[in-house]
Amino acid sequence: MKILPAFFTLDFFLLCASSFLFFASFNMIIPELPSYLSSLGGEDYKGLIISLFTLTAGLSRPFSGKLADKIGRVPVMIFGAVICIFASLLYPLISSIAGFLLLRFFHGFSTGFTPTGISAYVADIVPFTRRGEAMGIQSLFGSLGMAAGPALGGYIAGIWGINPLFYTSSFTAVLSILILIGLKETVKDKEPLQIHHFKLNRHEIIEKRVLAPSLVLFLTVFCFGTVLTIIPDFSESLGIKNKGLFFAVFTLASLGIRILAGKASDRYGRIPVMKIATLSMAISMVVIGFATTKNMFLFGAVIFGCSTGMNSPTVSAWTIDLSLDALRGRALATMYIALEAGIGIGALVSGWSYNNDPSNFPLVFSLGAITSLFAFSYLFFLPKELKDVRH
Repeated sequence: MKILPAFFTLDFFLLCASSFLFFASFNMIIPELPSYLSSLGGEDYKGLIISLFTLTAGLSRPFSGKLADKIGRVPVMIFGAVICIFASLLYPLISSIAGFLLLRFFHGFSTGFTPTGISAYVADIVPFTRRGEAMGIQSLFGSLGMAAGPALGGYIAGIWGINPLFYTSSFTAVLSILILIGLKETVKDKEPLQIHHFKLNRHEIIEKRVLAPSLVLFLTVFCFGTVLTIIPDFSESLGIKNKGLFFAVFTLASLGIRILAGKASDRYGRIPVMKIATLSMAISMVVIGFATTKNMFLFGAVIFGCSTGMNSPTVSAWTIDLSLDALRGRALATMYIALEAGIGIGALVSGWSYNNDPSNFPLVFSLGAITSLFAFSYLFFLPKELKDVRH
């Protein structure tokens, strides 16, 4: 009889289930937001839909990292989900462009907190020899949420309209919190929340030990910001009715490979897997950008999904490898700051380059290919001590 890995505990599966619901909550509305903003007269501000969201998430990361180390992982996860609940309920009440953009800014606090707590919690309960595999499994559930969310969102919006979609998003976040309540806290010497926890010293903002994986992540997720911003319009230009189809395809493509990539990085090292991930990301951008048919477009989504599936768990495990146990929250927060910055800048640049002109699709995605190739090249010049520090 095959024995399951030691980290396959009830708490691990509860965390995975909550992660699925959390990511489904805020992702299910993304494909419909560009047209929703256009209905308010804000078609020129589509690039800000993702940029403002990621800006807030990035700004809040140093705080979420410190709080995760001080008051515990679970409260940080719950706080992020609570933001999702209220943000989704407020969308139907917004009637102006300024109000919508302000709400997107507020909504970003959700991903500034919950994923930091999730990653730190996984790192606490998983042995270092299985980090890549565990991160692959956990991110698998997050990716399932990212796949199910847009697909379900497009279905709900198509039948019942946009407001029921927002309410469903809020209810899904509620379910994620109900699961989190049952988790055991992993921070042993946690402190009660105090005002001084929100005061950051300069050295508490960025964890220098994890700058290398953070830079690689920044360069590759630039492409993700492009995808989130441009794909809904690209889908429409190709006659694809469900704007969430691309998101579902690329996320499903990433599912199986996440576990394989995690195991491979545990066995062969993080850098070899990251080289394959960054190169395939560049290829996906070229295929998508020059797609003229639905099949080619979705083939690009498959390559993009495979790259994302390799990149996400591997860079998370690499970050944890380089971090100190007592500063794990800060290290992961630094990684997520790079994540949000890359997505936000990618969204902003792609929105500006696209300029509501479909003829600019090849240019927009070529920019993503270039940043991915920079990441691929950088991996060949890493100091030896950063290439594989597992012990």
